[in-house]
Amino acid sequence: MPTQRLSMRRIREVLRLRHVQGLTERVIARTLGISNGVVHGYLRRARLAGLSWPLPDGLDDDALELLLFPAPSSAQTDRRPVPDWVYVEKELRRRGVTRVLLWEEYRAAHPDGFGYTWFCTTYEAWKGRVRPTMRQTHRGGEKVFVDFAGDTIDVFDPLTGQAHPMKLFVAAMGASNYTYAEACASESLPDWIAVHANLFAFLGGVPKFVICDNLKAAVTNPDRYDPGLNRTYAEMAGHYGTAILAARPRRPKDKAKVEVAVQIAQRWILARLRNHRFFALAELNRAIRSLVVELNARQMRGFGSSRAELFAEIDRPRLGALPDEPYVFARWKRCRVAPDYHVEVDGHWYSVPYRLIRELVDVRLAGATVEIFHKGQRVASHARAPNRRGHTTVAEHMPSAHRRHGQWTPRGLIAAGERIGPSVAAFFEAVIADRPHPEQGFRTCLGILSLARSYGDTRVEAACRRGLLIKARSVASIRSILKNGLDRAVVDETPDHEPLRHGNIRGQGYFH
Repeated sequence: MPTQRLSMRRIREVLRLRHVQGLTERVIARTLGISNGVVHGYLRRARLAGLSWPLPDGLDDDALELLLFPAPSSAQTDRRPVPDWVYVEKELRRRGVTRVLLWEEYRAAHPDGFGYTWFCTTYEAWKGRVRPTMRQTHRGGEKVFVDFAGDTIDVFDPLTGQAHPMKLFVAAMGASNYTYAEACASESLPDWIAVHANLFAFLGGVPKFVICDNLKAAVTNPDRYDPGLNRTYAEMAGHYGTAILAARPRRPKDKAKVEVAVQIAQRWILARLRNHRFFALAELNRAIRSLVVELNARQMRGFGSSRAELFAEIDRPRLGALPDEPYVFARWKRCRVAPDYHVEVDGHWYSVPYRLIRELVDVRLAGATVEIFHKGQRVASHARAPNRRGHTTVAEHMPSAHRRHGQWTPRGLIAAGERIGPSVAAFFEAVIADRPHPEQGFRTCLGILSLARSYGDTRVEAACRRGLLIKARSVASIRSILKNGLDRAVVDETPDHEPLRHGNIRGQGYFH
């Protein structure tokens, strides 16, 4: 709609603030709650009318309005050329082109042409008579509007015949109305990211902005002034070099372009395919792609050109370049590092450097990779484990003491005992065999090895020999033998001959 004219009282206030207060046009606009362009226009009219401040005495509102807005002569109006409004509309979509520039070019070609106010008012009236999708002015290659259609289309299971409703994703370029449509299984985040990657490939480039609705896959916090974007969606935008602008909640006019495109897609695509039966999503999308090509090739009323022609002329040259590789879907998760320096992802535990215990980290799951970030810095990367309730641990993430402990095995511990003496190795074998699980005996064996640093290998070897004789199985028993010097009193109690075996002889094992 044309901009409504200010009252003469407010126009007088504009002139007063400019000439008496000396305020700039920007400050005047903010003070009066009007736009900079309106202020500039009225000051320009006053200069053309030869008005300054104070206004002449006796100049009432009617006389002031006649000076600022002189009525054009009907005789002159009939003879003056009318601009080509289709050309004006197309040129306004180019970056940096304004109405003032187009009007000045018009007046340069037709010095006796209409004034700037008539130019703008008549142009707005012309826009009101053409298709609604032309009512917004967008720069070439600047914006693409995206949304899901409310209606669905079914894909049937070829075995059971069960119908699965598919969602229809629709996108429209702001300047050319160039339309893209694709069916997908849901509005979930993976499908939302996939259709965007396909959209950019279809366009052959990347617009500066993507205008989206407040669906959960895109916006985590649908705030009117500071919406929170989904981390994966924002990462995808960064990969393609574009920016996401979320429409205000419950403000469909913010994305009126795609609202109309959705309506057209439902009539041009879904209505035409309503009697077809599809048994695969790929089959459905092939049919949709064919109809999209036809839609973009049709002539648009009021323009004399098709969406495809406008796209090639206005949008395509100004799109950003596609990246070398398409975006690979990745899911983000916020985790706190457990005391065992692991984080849980899908039931599996992955290690991080132990210094990050109790810290919050960001986990990125992409395909077969799990990446962990702390304050934007990647601190760990793991191959994604297929099993649940397991652990994936990198030795470099462990403290040095844990790393040494994690390197021990039953065979390694027995070999370490053999380096001290055969009795120590035999003691380790007995300890490990005596536990339900071999790992439960590791700490006991490590404790014996630590005693060798204090008492020496010879005494520990003698103490383990005595421990084997009395069937001791703990570090405390061996430490007591060494502390009380009992290792020095050890004699080889193994006889040189086989003991007598008789039913009346109980043997030494009976007492233990």
